[in-house]
Amino acid sequence: MKLLNTFLLLSLTMLLSNCKDSSSKTNESKEIAVEQHTDAAGFTYETVTNDPTGLRLYTLNNGLKVYLGQNEEEPKIQTLIAVRAGSTYDPADNTGLAHYLEHMVFKGTDEIGTQDFEKEKVFLKQISDLYEEHKKETDPEKKKEIYKKIDEVSQEASKVSIANEYDKMLTSLGAEGTNAFTSNEQTVYVNKIPTNELDKWLTVESERFSQLVLRLFHTELEAVYEEFNRGQDSDGRKQYFAVLEGLFPNHPYGTQSTIGKSEHLKNPSMEAIHAYFDKYYVPNNMAVILVGDIDFDTTIKKVNDAFGGYEKKEVEHPTFKAEAPITSPIKKEVYGPTAESIYVAFRTEGKGSEQEIMITLIDYMLANAQAGLIDLNLNQKQLVQNASSFTNFDNDYGFHILYGSPKADQTLDEVKELLLAQVEKIKKGEFEDWLIEAVINDLRLSQIQQYENASSTAYSYLNAFIGFQDWKSRLEMLDKMKGITKQQVVDLANKVYANNYVEVHKIKGEDKNIVKVDKPGITPIELNRGKESAFLKELNKVEPVALTPQFIDYKTAIKESKTSNGLEVSYIENPNNDIFSLNIIFDMGRDHDRKVSLAAGYLDYLGTDKYTPEQLKQEFYKIGISYNVNASADKTYVGISGLKENLDAGLTLLEHLWNNAVPNQETYDKYVDKILKGRQDSKTQKGNILWSGLMSYGQYGENSRLRNIYSISELKDMNPEDLVSKIKELRNFKQRIFYYGKDLDGAIASLDKHHVVDGSLQDYPEKTTYIQKETGGNVYFVDYDMVQSEMLLLAKGAEFDPKKMAASRLFNTYFGGGLSSIVFQEIRESKSLAYSAFSSYAQASEKGKSDVVYAYIGTQANKMPQAVDAMMELMTNMPEAEEQFNQAKTATLKKIAAQRITKSSIFWTYESLKKRGIDNDNREEIYNTIKNMTLDDLKLFFNKNIKGENYNVLVIGNKKDIDFKSLSKLGEVKEMDIDYLFNYEKESKDVKL
Repeated sequence: MKLLNTFLLLSLTMLLSNCKDSSSKTNESKEIAVEQHTDAAGFTYETVTNDPTGLRLYTLNNGLKVYLGQNEEEPKIQTLIAVRAGSTYDPADNTGLAHYLEHMVFKGTDEIGTQDFEKEKVFLKQISDLYEEHKKETDPEKKKEIYKKIDEVSQEASKVSIANEYDKMLTSLGAEGTNAFTSNEQTVYVNKIPTNELDKWLTVESERFSQLVLRLFHTELEAVYEEFNRGQDSDGRKQYFAVLEGLFPNHPYGTQSTIGKSEHLKNPSMEAIHAYFDKYYVPNNMAVILVGDIDFDTTIKKVNDAFGGYEKKEVEHPTFKAEAPITSPIKKEVYGPTAESIYVAFRTEGKGSEQEIMITLIDYMLANAQAGLIDLNLNQKQLVQNASSFTNFDNDYGFHILYGSPKADQTLDEVKELLLAQVEKIKKGEFEDWLIEAVINDLRLSQIQQYENASSTAYSYLNAFIGFQDWKSRLEMLDKMKGITKQQVVDLANKVYANNYVEVHKIKGEDKNIVKVDKPGITPIELNRGKESAFLKELNKVEPVALTPQFIDYKTAIKESKTSNGLEVSYIENPNNDIFSLNIIFDMGRDHDRKVSLAAGYLDYLGTDKYTPEQLKQEFYKIGISYNVNASADKTYVGISGLKENLDAGLTLLEHLWNNAVPNQETYDKYVDKILKGRQDSKTQKGNILWSGLMSYGQYGENSRLRNIYSISELKDMNPEDLVSKIKELRNFKQRIFYYGKDLDGAIASLDKHHVVDGSLQDYPEKTTYIQKETGGNVYFVDYDMVQSEMLLLAKGAEFDPKKMAASRLFNTYFGGGLSSIVFQEIRESKSLAYSAFSSYAQASEKGKSDVVYAYIGTQANKMPQAVDAMMELMTNMPEAEEQFNQAKTATLKKIAAQRITKSSIFWTYESLKKRGIDNDNREEIYNTIKNMTLDDLKLFFNKNIKGENYNVLVIGNKKDIDFKSLSKLGEVKEMDIDYLFNYEKESKDVKL
C-alpha cells in the first residue's frame, strides 16, 4: 500500500472502498439501481441493488441521515456521528473554531459532567463574558489580568463539574477508539461499541448533541495550544499546508488551517463557538452511521427515538469564488530538521466530478506500490530514494500530489523532473494497454477486502454523506472507470497536468517562521473523580443483556495437513470470499543471520534469467498477486496473496524468482546507497529517535538489535552473489506453511508442484541474544530542533509471567491508557501540563524476557519539570478511585466479551501466544481473574510492579529550552549523539551537562 499520512490514507481508503462488486471475478459488473422500501414500523429507506455493503439509508422526518450496514463478524458496532461542517466553515477572523468545538463536545451537557448545573452555569456565564472582554482588550498586561480572573472563576466552576464524565461513560460501555476529528468539511465523532450497549450509547449521544456546555474551557484551550505547537514540529504537516496555500490562495482550503492561527487561539470566543454549534449541529446537517452486528428494523426505531426529536433548521453552506487557473509553476520552500523531500501538486475538480474518477485511475497508473510508472521507472530502478503519489478530493476541489525524496547525490529539482517525466508518459500514452484494466481489477480486489471490515464500510458511507452524494454514485465509480479508454486518459492528462503545478521543497534547516503559543497561567482544576451526575446514576441502572465471551480452541480452529514432501501446513478457511494468503515460514530471522534480512531486501530489485525486474513486477500485477519476502527478528516469510484462481500462477512466478534471481552489481551498489541514505533520513525523525533509538538504548545499551548492523565498509564489500545464494539456500532450512483461503487441496497441489524441497532440512543457526540492562540513574538526552519536548520514563520490570496479564490489562485501562485514565486526567485535564500523556505496564512478547514499565509526556519544554513531577508522583502513589476502578473493570470485561478472533488472525494470534509459552486461549483465564479483582488487588499489583521502579529517562527537545538542572535531579544527564544511538559509525559524543 502507498505510504500516506494518516488522514490522507483514510481519505484514499474511503474512496477506494466506495466501489461495487464482491464477487471473485474482478472484471464483472452488475446493474445498479436505487430502490425505495418501507419497513413494518413505517420507516422508509433506500437500498441500491447489488450493493455489497447492503446499506439501508434512512432519512428521519427532521432530515437526519441514518446509514445502517450489517456485519456480524463480531458483536460490535462501528459508530460515526458526522456533521457537515469543518474548518472551511470557520470565520476568517476566528479560525480553529470547528476544531476547538470538536474538543468541547466531549465536555458534557447540563446533564452530563455536572453536580449542580444551576450553580455551574453562573460561573460559565462569567467565564464567557470574561473571554469576550479578553478578546476585545488590546493591552497585553490588562489581557493577563483578565486571564487571571478567568482562571480564578474556572477554578470555582470546576468544583461543581465532573471532568471526563463522558469518556468514563463510554469506557464503561466497553467502547473502543473513542475520538473525533475535524477536517475541511466535516467534524466526526467516533466510537466502536459492543452490540448490547447500543441503547445506552444512544441515550448518551442523544443527550450529548442536544446542547453545548463549554465547561473546563481554559484547560482544554491549553491542550489545543499544545496541539498547535506539536503541529509545528511536523515537517510533513508544514509541507502539506504549503501545498494547499499554493493550490488555493483565495479559498479556505489554503488560507486557513484546521488547527487555526495562533492569534485566534490566544483570543477565543465562547459565544462564537456556541453560535457555530447552533448553526451547524442540526439534524438535517448530520448523519448517524452504524455498521456492525445490528438488526435493521429495531435499530432505526431506536435511532429515531434518540434523535428524531431534534429540531430541523435551515442550513446555509458557505460558497466561495472560483480560484483563478494556475498558469505557471509556483514554488514554495519549508524548513525543518527532517530529511529533504518534494511535493509536486496539481489542482483538480472536487468530489463527485468525472475528474475524480479519471484522476484516481491515473494516480494508480503512476503508483500502485507494484507496477505503476513511478514504481517501476523510479523506485524499482532506484533512481530516487523513494517516490509515490496520492490524491485527495474535497467538495469544491481536489488535488493530485506526486512526492519523492532524493538519493544522497540528488537535488530536489532532479527528483521533480523525474516525477514529471512519469506524468509526461501518461500524457503521451507511453504506457502498456493492459495497465488500465489491471489497475481497475486491483481496486476491485481492494474493495472486496475493505468491505469485510465494518469500520472501513462506515467510513465509506461517511465519505458519501460529507460529499452530498447518493450511495449509488459511489458504487458506480469503478464501473465508470472500466469504460475509460486510453485516449481519454491521454486527453485528460494533457488538460490537467500542464505547466500549472505547485512544488513544495522540504529543506533541511532551521524554520524561522515558528510561532509559539506560550503557556498561560493555569491553576489545576478539581477533577471530582469520585462524583457522578444524576444522568450517569440513572444510566448505570440500565443493565443490558450481557455478551457471552467466546474463546478459541486453537488446536481445532487451525487445521493441519502436509505437503507430499512432509511440510506442515496450517490452514484456516476464508469464509467470506476467494481471496487467499499463503506464507512459507522459517523460524529464523535477523537474530539468527543478519544477512537474510539484507538479502530479502535486495531480492526486491532483481530480475531473473527470463524477466527484467520491471517485467517481473508487471507479471505479478497482471494476475492480481502480491508477493513478499521479508525477515523479522526471529522469522522469515516468503509468501503470496490475491485471488485463489491465480494462486498457481502466482506461486509459479514466486518460485521462478526464488530459484532464478540474477545478481547485479550495479543494482546492489544502488541498494547499498539506498540503505545508507535511509539511515541518514531516519535519524532526522524525532519519533524514530525517541521510540527507536533512545528506547532501545535505554533498555539494552550498546548491545542491542538496533545497533547490530552492517558497517558501510561491510555493506560495500558484500558480494551480491552471496546474498542471492542466501535467499536460494533458505529453502534448505526447516519450514512450515500457513494457508488462509479456500480449497486447501488445490493449494497443496500447487505447493507439491512448485515448491520442491529436499527431504532433509537443515536446523537454524544459533540465535543472537540481547540482554535487557537494569535501569535507573540515567538521563539520555538528544538535542533536536522542535517546539515541544518529549520524554519517556523507562524501567525494566520482572520477567514475563502470564499470571500478570489480567492485572496488567486492568491496570493499563484504569491508570495509564485512554481519555478517562488516571494519568490523562491528572496530567492533561487537571493540570494542563501536556497535550499527550500516558503510561503502560508492557508485558514482554517472549518467554524469558523482562516486562517494561514506561510513561510518556509530550509538552512544552517550560512545562516539562512540572509534568515530570506530576508523572513521578503518579508512578509512586497510585490514586485510588473506587468508582473509576469499577468502570475500568467493567470496560475491560466488556471488551473481552465482545472480542472475536477470526479468519487469519486466529493463526497469527496463536503464533504470538506460543512465543510467550502459552498454548491455549488464555483470555478465559484473564476474564475470570479480572471479574474477581478488587481495587486492593490492583493496588497490590501497582506496589509490586510499578512503585519504586528505577527509571532511565529519555528526552528529546531543543537544548536551549530544556531545564537541565531539573533533569539532573532524575539522574546523570548525558547528551547522546544520534549516530552513536543507531551505531552509524560515529564516535559517541556523551557530554555530561
